[in-house]
Amino acid sequence: MIPPNIKSLILDMDGVLWKDSNPIGDLPAIFGRIRLRGLKVVFATNNGTRTPEQYIERLAGFGVQAETWQVVTSSLVVAELLARRFALTPVPSLTQRERGEGVRVFAIGEEGVMKALREKGFALLPVEEAEKAQAVVMGIDRQINYNKMREAALLVRRGLPFYATNPDKTFPTPRGEIPGAGAWVSVIVTATGVEPIYAGKPAPYLLDLARERLGTAKEETLVVGDRLETDIAGGQAAGCPVALVLSGVSTREEAEAWRPRVDVVAGDLGELVG
Repeated sequence: MIPPNIKSLILDMDGVLWKDSNPIGDLPAIFGRIRLRGLKVVFATNNGTRTPEQYIERLAGFGVQAETWQVVTSSLVVAELLARRFALTPVPSLTQRERGEGVRVFAIGEEGVMKALREKGFALLPVEEAEKAQAVVMGIDRQINYNKMREAALLVRRGLPFYATNPDKTFPTPRGEIPGAGAWVSVIVTATGVEPIYAGKPAPYLLDLARERLGTAKEETLVVGDRLETDIAGGQAAGCPVALVLSGVSTREEAEAWRPRVDVVAGDLGELVG
């Protein structure tokens, strides 16, 4: 089902490769067929909870071998966007980082977000010191609480730069869809009237970085995802052909009604690869 002109794949992960801890199909066999076809692969996910290294370990646990350069997360992109925003502020040296200096950020998120921001030299503030922040970043945080949300709302209302990893309202699991980063971000949007700058799909930044790492032209790069409003919309906005797999969130009926039309619809990645 993959068009013959395609030389590389940009693969979403949640809902394409797995649901929670369950793989979708025989992943080692699927990636064996991908290698036989000579296709390059980058994994590009809106889920910024994990670091690239942690995703590599997770892939390996499912029998898929990859390198860290092949993983692009919304956390990496949000840190890059924020670094560009504060371009006039010198990036701290390692010694400065150890002293906790640099641009101060109040971040709601997990290790993927925190590590990406630290590696760019940002100083991460605890909730008790949030009022000192110069920017706000939000992602999924399974330790979310009212105090964190309160401080984020107060900072955004003050006019601080507001960034979020992704707008996904839900997150697929074997039991059904649960609140995603976009659901929590919507609370701050409701409380402040301010929309964040999103790093993840359907914004172009994540897919642009993924394609840059692949080194293939837009028309040669197939964007594969399970969610129309993020993966497919993002791929189409980036000018790439797109493939929807029905193993995650969006349905065939929704895909048939989607405009512009989806290039390929498959039951799952195994069916797409053939």
